[in-house]
Amino acid sequence: MADPETPKPQPQAGEPGTIAVTVGEKSAAHATYQPEQTGAPPKLRVSHLSVTYIDRKGNRTEAVRDVSFDVYDKPQSGEVIVFLGPSGCGKSTILKAVAGLLPPTEGEVLVDGKPVTDVGRDRGMVFQAYTSFGWLTVRDNVEYGLRLQGMAKKKRREVSDKILQQVGLADFADRYPKDLSGGMKQRVAIARTLVNNPRVVLMDEPFGALDPQTRWGMQSLLLDVSRAENNTILFVTHDVSEAVYLADTIYVLSARPARILHQVDVPAFPVHDIALKSALEFRAVEKKLLDLIYAPK
Repeated sequence: MADPETPKPQPQAGEPGTIAVTVGEKSAAHATYQPEQTGAPPKLRVSHLSVTYIDRKGNRTEAVRDVSFDVYDKPQSGEVIVFLGPSGCGKSTILKAVAGLLPPTEGEVLVDGKPVTDVGRDRGMVFQAYTSFGWLTVRDNVEYGLRLQGMAKKKRREVSDKILQQVGLADFADRYPKDLSGGMKQRVAIARTLVNNPRVVLMDEPFGALDPQTRWGMQSLLLDVSRAENNTILFVTHDVSEAVYLADTIYVLSARPARILHQVDVPAFPVHDIALKSALEFRAVEKKLLDLIYAPK
């Protein structure tokens, strides 16, 4: 239990529009996020992105409206950016646009200054549904992209050995997906994405179907791997605790059509373990996010 005499942490400086999190701070009743997209192109730039779906009958559904943000390269630390919002708000649509799976209705997405017009090896996506090829072993699933690139078999084995060790699947390399638990299947999906060394990793509620214990283990695994490989990860969730545990930066989204209402910089917790989720600083960030989500409009 925290010592009541211990001074409360001071607010951390953040980017323009950032909410500095402190214990006991009052909630904001209006949107605070104001993007500032200036200077040289960052690692990822999403500029005035809007996406409207049109069904076969011509009905229009606006999923995303005027979303802008920048993600800069942090080569020695890795970074996790979390999009937090209600179910159906358009979070997944933002990821699909960045992945090149959906064309923007308006605006653009750029990776290293180059417009995204299609899927590409510089971006990798992990979905909530298990997407392993059932007829391939774990190793063959992980090596699938490397084989398409024409990498020699010996080199593929070296690369897959490393990533399978990192995600805890080295002893299951010759098994098939049907022999794996849900958490292990998602490890395969993560390994298959990371092994291609994408510039940006996109994760669409990948742990949503897992039980709480497995989910916590996967969260810790993701942080370990992302730090080791210096990954930039865009992660979608509607779970506040998961957002705080994983994120360096959280974007709070509105109900559909998705707009960024707030940016929250999460304090750099020295240790990520199960005890962190009951710590004063962790609970303070959770409360801030809940206050922002449920603040009067």
